[in-house]
Amino acid sequence: MTAAASESLTVEHLIPVLGQQIRVNVREGTGIPLVLCNGIGASLEVLDPLVAHLDPDTTVVRFDVPGSGGSPNSPLPYGFPYLAAVLGRLLKKVGLNGEVDVLGLSWGGALAQQFAFQNPRRCRRLILVSTGTGAIMVPGNPLVLAKMLTPRRFLDHNYAATIAGDLYGGTVRNDASLIKQLFDRQLMAGSRVGYLHQLLAGAVWTSLFALPLVRQRTLIIAGHDDPVVPVANAKIMARLLPHATVYMHAGGHVDLITNAAELAPVIESFRDQPD
Repeated sequence: MTAAASESLTVEHLIPVLGQQIRVNVREGTGIPLVLCNGIGASLEVLDPLVAHLDPDTTVVRFDVPGSGGSPNSPLPYGFPYLAAVLGRLLKKVGLNGEVDVLGLSWGGALAQQFAFQNPRRCRRLILVSTGTGAIMVPGNPLVLAKMLTPRRFLDHNYAATIAGDLYGGTVRNDASLIKQLFDRQLMAGSRVGYLHQLLAGAVWTSLFALPLVRQRTLIIAGHDDPVVPVANAKIMARLLPHATVYMHAGGHVDLITNAAELAPVIESFRDQPD
């Protein structure tokens, strides 16, 4: 991390929003804020490597969805339309009332898409990483997906390392310790109820029929070695989205974090392009 990044002011809150208590972390900066939507079961600390490689002057917003990290469980199961409304209110409560760019990783890509649908004037640009169209998409390897049905890998980091290569592909095939280090960053593990709620939200949602209506310029980042979300999904989304750019890399499902040095500049370049 650069000296400028280490001096950036970061503020963390637990904020009540639409019946939820949401833990949010804001690294204050300038320009269009970047909102990060995390993968299933992960807390906001897991995104530290990406944030460290982003422009230190950028405002970056991270948060834990209900039942993950420092956010308590939701009283009831929820869907992505509701969670997108929660995110919209959350941004207003931290003083961000204008345009934002939204990045979604894996499960968080569904939330990012839904936020763009519901907030066409607030979401300036959309960045979709290692993600697809939800319940209707090209599925990953069934044996791999079966290992994702429980949050065990977030609770037992040594177990996470043993399955890392098969589950995530890419850079972790050669160094599974990267995943253990990644999950060791989590200060608080999510709950089983919270994980189940996230699984249910993804099981009943699809963006397949709505993508042609998305007007935002969109960057799709996909890895050729992603066992969870095959690269065919990126190609399908690119055909459906009117203003999509695709960046393919040789890595896997979580290379946005394990190989942030390569992918953060791609994101910055996309965000810096003139409208």
